[in-house]
Parts: sequence; structure tokens; C-alpha cells
Amino acid sequence: MDSRDVAVHWEGNAETWTRTTRAGHDVYRDALNTPAFLAMLPPVEGLKGLDVGCGEGANTRSIAGRGARMTGIDIAPTFIRHAREAEDEAPLGIDYREADALALPFADASFDFVTAFMSLMDMPEQDRALTEMFRVLRPGGFLQFSILHPCFVPPKRRNVRGEDGEVRAVEVADYFKEVDGQVETWMFSDVPDEERERLDPFSVPRFHRTLSNWVAMICAAGFLIQRFGEPRASDETARKHPLVADTQVAPIFLHIRAGKPAATV
Repeated sequence: MDSRDVAVHWEGNAETWTRTTRAGHDVYRDALNTPAFLAMLPPVEGLKGLDVGCGEGANTRSIAGRGARMTGIDIAPTFIRHAREAEDEAPLGIDYREADALALPFADASFDFVTAFMSLMDMPEQDRALTEMFRVLRPGGFLQFSILHPCFVPPKRRNVRGEDGEVRAVEVADYFKEVDGQVETWMFSDVPDEERERLDPFSVPRFHRTLSNWVAMICAAGFLIQRFGEPRASDETARKHPLVADTQVAPIFLHIRAGKPAATV
């Protein structure tokens, strides 16, 4: 599966995805994943940033709210349309463009930092995308991205629950089975049943890689890994949002920050 095929799937998802996330149904994102990502993000005020796979722009706007001058790209035109509409309603100076991460339409060293929220795992040729991100970063800049945790969310994963319904363990399989465009169909768990019946499920191509291969691709692109993050719900968050309580057993997301070496004299 190539990026053109991926674009077709995400364009098909974009309208429902935008509507359901903006209605608060992406609980893992809103209650855990994005807050943890932003907590790990270095100060960006006054910096020029690129958000790769920006979707409908929610996370791009969060970073712009911290004072960064943001550009967001996505492969699906409907996502870009919704992101631009949000920018028109409440301007933050964000430039949204339809573009492919495998061929970023920017000059070398155009940005101080790059982010990618839960997008790299759904791209083909991740090594090429990482090389492109490295190219558009200035020396001394950084990339921070989030993906499904390759160790704990491989192609097969199942929560093991006790008699009380609480998650006690996580069963995983096929970790070493790297897949290229395996299409998974699903819908946010928090969407009410009556609404779910009216919606087509998401069709998401997945490109699973082992943790060692992620590290190898990052290093081969020229980056130096700076930090890992594995978001875990606090007791308070788990009580307020029981859906994310399984992250207290094993992580679902992996956050990685990597730097482009500064130019040497």
C-alpha cells in the first residue's frame, strides 16, 4: 500500500473522525495521550513548528496556543478544510496545507521543531518520512512524535479482565509481524450505540514496526534520541475516565523526542 492508497482511507474517515473527536469521543486522546505529549514538549514559544498529520487541527492549535508559529499538513483534504475553518473562526496564525509527509513541500532547515501526533504509525515508508522531517529541521531542532506502543499494541492485543470487569493484564501477539497497510476497522468506544449505528467505522491502514526498527529508522535518518514517554493514567484520571484505566496495566502509547545535531564549526 502506498501513500495514495492511505490518502483514500483517511479522506474517507475524515468527516466522521472530525465530528466524533470534536464531540469528545476520543477519550484516550483528550484525557491522556495529548496532555502527556504536551507535558513532554519543550518550550516552543516564538519557534516555528510543523505538525505532520495534523488531522482536523486540534493538537496543532494546542501547540500554537503555547506561542509557536505553526504549519499543519495532512494528506486528507477534508481534514485540512475543517482545520482551516477552525482557524478562520479563532485565528492563531496557523498555515494548513494538504501535503504528503513522504515529500514535504518545504525547504531544508525551515522549522525549529516538528511534531507528529499518532500519524507516523499509519504511514508507509516511515524511514522516508523521518528523513524528510530531519531535512526540514534546522540544526539543533527536534522532532517529537507519538505512536501506538509497538510492544504493547502489536497487530494482536486483548485486555484480560477479572470477574469485576477490571483489566488485570494485556495479552499481545504477532509483535514481530511487521505489516504494511493492514486495514483495521473500528470506532471510538465512547460513541453511544444509537449514534454508532448511523456511522461507518473508520478504515485505518496500519504499518506496524518493532521498537528496535523504530529506533533504527530514527537513527538512520540522523536523529539523536533524547527522550521516551509512556503515558499512564493517574488514579484520578482512571476514576474520571474508566476507559483509559487499562494504561495503568501496560502502556498503549509511546512518545519519542529526537534531536537534529547542531551544526559543527
